[in-house]
Amino acid sequence: FGDLEVVLQQNNRHHECRFTSKSKHFIQRLQNVEKRIVRVLEVAGGVMDELANPAGPRKDLLNNHCGEFMQLIKDIQVTLREEIKSACEYRPFDKCDYSARLSSEISCKKL
Repeated sequence: FGDLEVVLQQNNRHHECRFTSKSKHFIQRLQNVEKRIVRVLEVAGGVMDELANPAGPRKDLLNNHCGEFMQLIKDIQVTLREEIKSACEYRPFDKCDYSARLSSEISCKKL
C-alpha cells in the first residue's frame, strides 16, 4: 500500500475540495433542522412533565405542546424532503477528475 499512499498524498496536495455556496447553504439548512429536532424533544419532554404533574395535567398546556410538536414535525419533514431532493440533484464532484487520475496513476505504477 506504500505506493498508493504516496499517490494519494500527492493528489491531496494538488486537489483541494472546497465548499461551494450551495453546499454551505445545504449544511446550514440541515443545522436548522437539527435545532428543530432538539426543540421537538424539548416539547415532548414538556408533555411528559405535564402528564407526570401530581396535580394532574393542564389541558391547555398539553394542547399547546401537542400543537407545537405536530407543527415542528411537519416542518422538519418538509425541509428534509426538500434537502434530500436537492442533495440528489447536487453533485459537487462531477467535474472532479481525481478518481480517474488516481486510477491512471495506479495503472501506470503497476505496468
